Amino acid sequence: MKYNRVLLKLSGEALAGEQGFGINPVVVADVARQIKDAKDLGVEIAIVCGGGNIWRGKTGSDMGMERAAADYMGMLATVMNGMALQNALEAIGVNTRLLSAIDMKEVAEPYIRRRAVRHLEKGRIVIFGAGTGSPFFTTDTTAALRAAEMNADVILMAKNGVDGVYSADPKVDPTAKKYDHITYLDVLNEDLHIMDQTAITLCKDNGIDLCVFNMQEDGNIAKACDGASIGTIISKGGE
Repeated sequence: MKYNRVLLKLSGEALAGEQGFGINPVVVADVARQIKDAKDLGVEIAIVCGGGNIWRGKTGSDMGMERAAADYMGMLATVMNGMALQNALEAIGVNTRLLSAIDMKEVAEPYIRRRAVRHLEKGRIVIFGAGTGSPFFTTDTTAALRAAEMNADVILMAKNGVDGVYSADPKVDPTAKKYDHITYLDVLNEDLHIMDQTAITLCKDNGIDLCVFNMQEDGNIAKACDGASIGTIISKGGE
């Protein structure tokens, strides 16, 4: 395998399916199966789930809520998604640990970096919940931070129906160009909305590659773990 340890970033919407809201058990079971297929290849896998299928902190803030309170609600949503994914993985025989950045010992282990690394070394899948544990940060930033802490080789950004990074929205601009490879500096200079700038900068500064691919094609998670050319690779480049 090209990568020994990966950080898989799943959006909350990826767990909602066509209904667009909430958690779809059929979709979660299919995602779990694809993750198991990748795990069976010998890859160590950590996962960060978003929470947009349940709640977005920015939405609450735009409605007049205090931003910190709205963001904490979003963190709780990521834990709910993590619990659903953990259950689906364990139902098919995959040892999984859910670690939360917010203390909730009844449902998840506390996030301790060395403990998370040890779980990965023992062959368990690790799901990180509750974001960074602090408001004003996205789960994209969480993915970049946890990837750096876990010494992951790459962040796999699984998208719904999007097969890579384009110069513009291909649904709006038919002349949009798809990139097979691009540098983080290009992403920042061209203001490509792949991740927030904090996450992009974290990846760039720590030399972590990012692979953006379409997870709706069966088997793509395993292919991405093996370094197949199925999307766009973003790297630090030759800076």
